Amino acid sequence: MQYQSIAENAIILTFPDDRDRSLELLAIQHQLTNQKLPISETVLGYCTLTIYFDPFRISHDEISSIATKIGHSKQYSDREKGTFHRIPVCYDPIFGLDIDHVATSHQLTIEEVIRLHTSPTYDIAFLGFSPGFPFLTGMDKKLATNRKETPRREVSKGAVGIAGEQTGVYPSASPGGWNIIGRTPIELLPLKEGKPTLFYPGDQLSFYAISPSEFYEIYEEEQNKK
Repeated sequence: MQYQSIAENAIILTFPDDRDRSLELLAIQHQLTNQKLPISETVLGYCTLTIYFDPFRISHDEISSIATKIGHSKQYSDREKGTFHRIPVCYDPIFGLDIDHVATSHQLTIEEVIRLHTSPTYDIAFLGFSPGFPFLTGMDKKLATNRKETPRREVSKGAVGIAGEQTGVYPSASPGGWNIIGRTPIELLPLKEGKPTLFYPGDQLSFYAISPSEFYEIYEEEQNKK
């Protein structure tokens, strides 16, 4: 573990990128929070943890020392329990604009792509790129596909994509270069007080396939909740 001061009130801890660090980082984050230190915010990455704090009450070195001690002593549980989500996805080509490309790139059928994508239980490592966007670990490497050479100017809200060895879901419409293999009708940004996003780091999810008619039925139900 290494640390670097990035502002008068922030440091970034960097861990070796030799394995999935998401649960370890999440546990360290929770342990720091539980110690009631003068920390205003923590931000997770795949192998980084950025800590924002009150520099008038604690120093860079003190924060780093505490975090390092937690990491080395393993003073945390193996898994911080989050929420488990089952997310419906319509993989029909009307939504899965690149599912055929993903399939042919790996000599798979579309049915095999769907089976491989819906089989794992994914861990939500962190949120990033856009509000509520979940970066997931656990995708079958047989589906790993390079980002599109030319990003789309707009990817639909709820689009499910693959980029490299990652898979994720677009919570809102935005530009994007991920390979779109389906779309979920579930609202990922409810923007409710106290819970603005559906997902949080430490949560788990699995995908299950639905038909276009089921997509529109669930989509209508989600819209009526607003």
